[in-house]
Amino acid sequence: MTPTSSAQPRVNRLLLTGAAGGLGKVLRQRLGQYADILRLSDISQLEPASGPHEEVVPCDLSDKAAVHALVEGVDAILHFGGVSVERPFEEILGANISGTFHIYEAARRHGVKRVVFASSNHVIGFYKQDQELDALSPRRPDGYYGLSKSYGEDMASFYFDRYGIETVSIRIGSSFPEPQNRRMMSTWLSFDDLTQLLEKSLFTANVGHTIVYGMSDNAKVWWDNRYAAHLGFHAKDSSEVFRDKVEAQPPVAANDPAAVYQGGAFVAAGPFE
Repeated sequence: MTPTSSAQPRVNRLLLTGAAGGLGKVLRQRLGQYADILRLSDISQLEPASGPHEEVVPCDLSDKAAVHALVEGVDAILHFGGVSVERPFEEILGANISGTFHIYEAARRHGVKRVVFASSNHVIGFYKQDQELDALSPRRPDGYYGLSKSYGEDMASFYFDRYGIETVSIRIGSSFPEPQNRRMMSTWLSFDDLTQLLEKSLFTANVGHTIVYGMSDNAKVWWDNRYAAHLGFHAKDSSEVFRDKVEAQPPVAANDPAAVYQGGAFVAAGPFE
């Protein structure tokens, strides 16, 4: 991935998995500036390619052969695909666990050297909201979804150590147009800040396996990005502009998981018998 002579670094072909998801749809409109060709993939229906700068390639991440074909000719991967909410383990297994393995194996076979992995705050969701964490804090997943993201981070670490594939694992907080509740006042990540973080993750040299917390410049945060300082990510937005709107919501009970744990309601989801 050698930057072009223009001010904006680019790759030839950039793959975005999970392109039909909530964030995938947002990113589809924003990633064209970073690639000559944006390859979009999901198991769900996608809008047709809007021109020669887009490729739409449906793919089931649990299908190893299909993933290997998907990655052929790609220069970098933004891996956002998979089940994005807490579900029974069997539903998580195919896309989030097998699928992540397939992505990294395909990257190895096709010589892709940069992956940006959409990890999650749910890898540390069982910490209390009065605890401050950094990338070296032991993981405490809050459910099967969090476990799958924890597995993905280990996969990223392994593939760097063994094969030299570099990854930035972004522990995304809550990326929505605006924070939806009091917990998200700390975890909110604006779309503009997410876009900047993806740019830094794609084009910063020598990232090895870097873990970074995806959050905006919120007034009260639980996460310290000291070990990702080399990315040069500096959030521009803050949840404070939504403070009055959020505080107008009815308060939650003091023992409600949303008020106690960093992972919020995910710590109490299931079991799914």
